[in-house]
Amino acid sequence: MRATFSLTALLLTSCALAQAVPSMEGQVVYQVMPDRFFDGDASNNSGVDRSNLRAWHGGDLAGLTQKLAYIQDLGATAVWLTPIYRQQAKSSFDTSAYHGYWPEDFRNVDPHFGSLATFDTFTKTARNAGMKVILDQVINHVGYEASTVTQHPAWFHTPAQCDAAADKDTVCPLSGLPDLNQQLPEVRQMLLGNADFWRARGVDAFRYDAIKHVDQAFLKELLARDRAAGTWTLGEWYDADTSTVAQWQKTGFDSLFLFSLQNALKRSIMNGQSLRGVAEVLSRSSELPRPGEVALFLDNHDVPRFAQATLFEDEAPPLTRYGLRALMTLRGIPVIWQGTEIAMRGSTDPDNRRDMRFENQWNASEKMVFGATKVAIAARKASPALSQGEQKLLAVPAVYADDLLLLTRAGAGQTVLAAWHNGKARRTFSLPLKNMGLSAADLAVTRSLFSDQDAKVSISRGYLHLSLPPKDAAAFPLHQEK
Repeated sequence: MRATFSLTALLLTSCALAQAVPSMEGQVVYQVMPDRFFDGDASNNSGVDRSNLRAWHGGDLAGLTQKLAYIQDLGATAVWLTPIYRQQAKSSFDTSAYHGYWPEDFRNVDPHFGSLATFDTFTKTARNAGMKVILDQVINHVGYEASTVTQHPAWFHTPAQCDAAADKDTVCPLSGLPDLNQQLPEVRQMLLGNADFWRARGVDAFRYDAIKHVDQAFLKELLARDRAAGTWTLGEWYDADTSTVAQWQKTGFDSLFLFSLQNALKRSIMNGQSLRGVAEVLSRSSELPRPGEVALFLDNHDVPRFAQATLFEDEAPPLTRYGLRALMTLRGIPVIWQGTEIAMRGSTDPDNRRDMRFENQWNASEKMVFGATKVAIAARKASPALSQGEQKLLAVPAVYADDLLLLTRAGAGQTVLAAWHNGKARRTFSLPLKNMGLSAADLAVTRSLFSDQDAKVSISRGYLHLSLPPKDAAAFPLHQEK
């Protein structure tokens, strides 16, 4: 009887794991750090000092709920929140825990952000708006001053264990933070229970922090439970390249951030280097088990702002527009860090975490970047090829390869040609289709799907003709089945 029950349970679990493969392909994610987004409730502003980038600034869940309409207007379909747990009360290194990565209580909301009821209101509002919620999960450590360290000292790796460890990444403290030992049953159950707790409150997906530093056996168990529950998972392995992303997708993560592409985009678009670096990263897409799930980004809360990569502030808005348009042509899941849609600047932490600014505070350049981002997202969402289609990198003549990148996206009977131009002046290219491995019927002059952009394509007598503005990315419909 017991053996039969165990076998039945095992079969049911295996069936659930086989069937429940969550996907976020087709979504556009907007990343929010609640403390730096919008203050919707002044009553929870204890210790707020907006003149100090290392202090609390007053943003909260009530403010995020009020501003969901803004995120929707941009076109994003999912919101990723950095951690909203109750944080350690004291500052460390003259820095408060505004960012959310120094947890004190994993199953409560920090009073600066609101309460569990405020979180429930947010998730309900997001759900009613058709938006998915991605919550940041800390599974490697607790805050420097967290009471757990004194209440459960056995839960943490010791200096002696760190000294003796072959794998320093998973046993030694990250930035000195108390390092949880996930091999202990009590710690494992606590962390697994945290995922269940937030899942039950309406969270659709988890972004797992610092997975390089977490015990791999525990991660596999956690991911199997998430997969069985239909919860999408996004891992953060700092500086991950294609091989790292592929490895962890095989292990059980639905997605990782492709840092190697982010770095290549910054160098080529913002620093004016060759597009060959981007092409090299994209050429490895076939190595990925699930290329449509990979997280694509220009910047986030851990790296300098994309717009900061140029010394000239007047160049930052048009180049950020170029980067955002380029991102919207690629296969994967675009992730936009709050403020990137208006080309906010900022160097390393905490300068990259300045307070979000909204419409009534924008200058003309910021309005331009927002408008272009909105148009590009809308075009991506309206196109089955751009949102979920296959991707093929096209061969470009070597003489043009520094300044021209071409790829096709194809799906649901539609083919779209993406063309990135890194040159400093408008240029027309005429390229033989056969040399690019592209076959297409003649096409009259056609404008970019990004309607606010002056870019054109035509095809005649076996040649592709492109008229492209400088420092920009365009998307052209080549074929649509009727």
